[in-house]
Amino acid sequence: MMKNEHKKPNIIFIMSDDHAAHAMSCYGSRINETPNLDRIAKEGMRLDNCFCTNSICAPSRASILTGLYNHKNGVKTLGDKFDSRQPTVQRILGENGYQTALFGKWHLGHGGHHAPADFDKWTIFRSQGLYHDPVMYEMGEEITIPGYATDIVTDLSIDWMKSRDKDRPFMLMCHHKAPHRPWDPDEKHAHMYEDVDIPEPESFHDDYEGKADVVKEAKMRIDRDLVYRDVKANPPEGLSALELKSWYYQRYIKDYLRCVASIDDNVGRLLDYLDEEGIAEDTIVVYTSDQGFFLGDHGWYDKRFMYEESLRMPFVIRYPKGIKAGSVSKDFALNVDFAETFLDYAGIEIPDFMQGRSLKPILEDHTPEDWQTSMYYRYWEHLSLEHRVGAHYGIRTHHYKLIHYYGEALGSSSAEDEPRTPEWELYDLKKDPYEMNNVYNDLNYVEAVRNLKEELRCLKQSVHDHE
Repeated sequence: MMKNEHKKPNIIFIMSDDHAAHAMSCYGSRINETPNLDRIAKEGMRLDNCFCTNSICAPSRASILTGLYNHKNGVKTLGDKFDSRQPTVQRILGENGYQTALFGKWHLGHGGHHAPADFDKWTIFRSQGLYHDPVMYEMGEEITIPGYATDIVTDLSIDWMKSRDKDRPFMLMCHHKAPHRPWDPDEKHAHMYEDVDIPEPESFHDDYEGKADVVKEAKMRIDRDLVYRDVKANPPEGLSALELKSWYYQRYIKDYLRCVASIDDNVGRLLDYLDEEGIAEDTIVVYTSDQGFFLGDHGWYDKRFMYEESLRMPFVIRYPKGIKAGSVSKDFALNVDFAETFLDYAGIEIPDFMQGRSLKPILEDHTPEDWQTSMYYRYWEHLSLEHRVGAHYGIRTHHYKLIHYYGEALGSSSAEDEPRTPEWELYDLKKDPYEMNNVYNDLNYVEAVRNLKEELRCLKQSVHDHE
């Protein structure tokens, strides 16, 4: 299966949970600085149009491991467990001489056929994991590790690299819990931003006028749906509605950014280790998140919707031997492409069953003429109890986004069987980058709607989604 016998690169895949690209300074963040994450971008490439195909934790992780859309890998919702007997990127790398390890968040089930498989070593959080003194499973054995979750994941990763066989390449998956809700910072960063006001996003006061009814129904509003555990204080008395919304935002976003700061520090520790070991030149380093997140955008926290802040994944990658420093790509990249990319760089033939495509030509600035200019998205959970986001699928191109809220659970787990009237939304991303104006019924977009619906039909068919 090997294409050639040149020296195989090591692969370090660092993934956080719910870290939006617009909370990274290399993506132009107005609200924080991330110098160590920026270093990866400065010494490699930043992808500006990397998207998830289903903006929720477990489904995205399953797609990253398999190179398959969720209707193919079996994890369409949070209620679906991952069958680890199916082929995965770590299994294929392991069969081709790689050492493999996973530390941190798994969130795909921990027992039987749902536990991590085909890793030489793994230690994962129980469920979402705790920020402080988390319970973890080490190769199936339950242990409690004292300390802060982000530090612990990095410690485990570095310790494993120190004990590796230095004559063989490795793939390390370093999966942080942070900055997932409820945003508990460590002591080192607990007082960051105390004396500053974090800027509110442009769409903070979206009134959802003209949007689908099911969008208005969602329970993830900053001013209404955050609870005491999230903000860790009761609001002052006598605030107006607008003042109260701003108060909740400041409490939320500061703890979120404090958790991000700890990630940034720990990414720096990993990069320093590679330098000290003298293996930075031979190692691919990726930083990404399992999806985006609303940081007050549209007045929300959480993700799930196909709107930009939730759909977009940060993705920065460094490989001195193959990726030009300081480069940027606006070509589309999807989470179903990651596995194929790692196999390609390892010189391993990509299996025919995988549905994505290696990003290697993009990363090396040789975009193929037939590269994708549109992408298919599907969120399967319908009005799940906590956040009440309606099931939908859609298409995003460089110009437009068309979303169809089809109003049915279709038997999916983690979904309520509450039918809704089907609705459509269309956004002109060039004129309306913050997606404030639904132009689906605008007569000026009749032809665009017609063309997008046909392309959406073709995309849905091409990935074999027949529900």
